[in-house]
Amino acid sequence: MQRDFTDLTDLPDPTDNLMRILLIEDEADLLSGLARALREEGYAVDTAADGEEGLYKAQSAEYDAVVLDVMLPRMDGWEVLRSLRQSRKTPVLMLTARDAARDRVRGLDTGADDYLVKPFDLGELFARLRALIRRSAGQTRNVIEIGEVVVDTAARSVFVSGISVALTAREYVLLEFLALHRGETVTRSTLYEHLFDEDDDSLSNLLDVHVSNLRKKLGHELIATRRGHGYCIE
Repeated sequence: MQRDFTDLTDLPDPTDNLMRILLIEDEADLLSGLARALREEGYAVDTAADGEEGLYKAQSAEYDAVVLDVMLPRMDGWEVLRSLRQSRKTPVLMLTARDAARDRVRGLDTGADDYLVKPFDLGELFARLRALIRRSAGQTRNVIEIGEVVVDTAARSVFVSGISVALTAREYVLLEFLALHRGETVTRSTLYEHLFDEDDDSLSNLLDVHVSNLRKKLGHELIATRRGHGYCIE
């Protein structure tokens, strides 16, 4: 079933965010509606209404994925993608009304990671974004197992020894990001860069609070602190 994005403009804007997405789209109603839908789904979302602004943002910040329209003012999506690929490997989902096979081939050959034709189902868009983010982190399965802790990224659920554990949206976001980068030390600045959008006004000690809560719920040994660097799931 297709969704009418003009009906999404009245959706509430939640405070809890997931991975950081850049949405580049020139149709005002679609841009606003889709941004709200993505935020409702839990993503941190930055927006751009033309190609030049979109390219500038895509090159200036770290995003987990870019949703890029083809028909854009000032610089079309092909040129944005071509320029972006000179310096960034950020996953890109092309979003367009052009459904000819040659356009899909052109997008993929230019460097797009996936291609979705308008009108589209929101559920499919979300699923494709989750898949792009997993693949970019080298995670091909929905389920991440860390000892007795299991993270289901599709259902956004967490289990310890087979028992479901309730997490807040932001606790889940933090856990998923660290789990996707298991074995790496993730700096505090990287966590803020990926988990909060450009309009988010957050206090720095919130990160410590969320880490503390996760340790209480999932085990104190799960997340290691690297003094002066950040956090790590071994």
